[in-house]
Amino acid sequence: MDFDIPAEITEFLAALDAFVEREIKPLEEENIRFFDHRREWARTDWDAGGTPHPEWEELLTEMCRRADAAGFYRYALPAELGGSDGTNLAMAVIREHLAHKGLGLHNDLQNEASVVGNFPVVQLVHAFGTPEQKAEYLDAMLDGTRRVAFGLTEPGHGSDATWLETAAARDGGDYVINGTKRFNSGLHSATDDLIFARTSGEPGSARGISAFLVPTGTSGFEVGMFHWTFNMPTDHAEVELRDVRVPASAILGGEGEGLVVAQHFVHENRIRQAASGVGAAQFCVDESVAYARGRRVFGKPLASQQAIQWPLAELHTEAELVRGLVRETAWRLDRAAAPTELGDRVSMCNYRANRLVCQAADQAIQVHGGIGYTRHKPFEHIYRHHRRYRITEGSEEIQIRRIAAFLFGYIER
Repeated sequence: MDFDIPAEITEFLAALDAFVEREIKPLEEENIRFFDHRREWARTDWDAGGTPHPEWEELLTEMCRRADAAGFYRYALPAELGGSDGTNLAMAVIREHLAHKGLGLHNDLQNEASVVGNFPVVQLVHAFGTPEQKAEYLDAMLDGTRRVAFGLTEPGHGSDATWLETAAARDGGDYVINGTKRFNSGLHSATDDLIFARTSGEPGSARGISAFLVPTGTSGFEVGMFHWTFNMPTDHAEVELRDVRVPASAILGGEGEGLVVAQHFVHENRIRQAASGVGAAQFCVDESVAYARGRRVFGKPLASQQAIQWPLAELHTEAELVRGLVRETAWRLDRAAAPTELGDRVSMCNYRANRLVCQAADQAIQVHGGIGYTRHKPFEHIYRHHRRYRITEGSEEIQIRRIAAFLFGYIER
């Protein structure tokens, strides 16, 4: 096996770095309040439920616009959508590389906005949409005129999505949806919401759940509040659906096949998130090593203390191990007949990387001492962001359970 990064990816990274230095860094410096110790305050519209401040989102939009004009933004998308058919391996390397740069406009952790976009909902509409849905949504999502939120989690159901209680009943040519969604991300500015509701079958059954593209202005669709979270601003809404009527044409992916839609892009998304975790973890390690080498205590460098060396050496080793697993798994995903063949490996990558970056950020705070605890350093922001991934998009307990299911033969490859 060739362990070298393919030349075309290396060349892409070099061009990407040059673009970031030329176009994005100056824009960041002009708006430094969003990235220095004031970042949480500047990014948050406290009078609008703690949601992202419009000026902050305008800046992110401008970053994406410039990245798109330069040909980087759509890299991962199919060529027919203006992309470059970016591979899973390429995206893993790119995501790690960008996260390793630390906080910045080039790759904002909190909003998951990046000069190289991910586009999970675009991928779903492209894969499952009818010709009419594709015509209505694809270009509009890419140029920002349509924004589609994601409504799966409920107050009583998170990882146990097959037990969700939101239901959609057929009424003539329409469906009438009733239920509640929690942590419904992106609704502060979404034009539409992808709502998952049971249309048939019994609670606990994977079949019988349908995905509906619901305009947020539909009668009976109400955003009650936004949950204030560990990392602010928030875009995680509590949504009430009371007799929300949509046409049958609103179903994405076929009636009863909603969880197939929800899981379609999950392996690719999780491997990219894992790669970001490795990059951010390595950033924390590298910054801590540099600080320890320059800091003098008791008349000698802090780096000479084994109590400082050993935890960082262990984290550095762990980053190397997880990096190798992530890249090999991404490489295998590019060659697999079906992504589900590698479900256990993707889960390994995901939960280990998410745990790693939290440990690395915590250790960086410890190594930096009091200044590490302040918001003048980026480590608290990195920790607060990545801590959620040990819960969301499949908690680490769910990931470990999936690994065990493969290990003990409850899931066949």
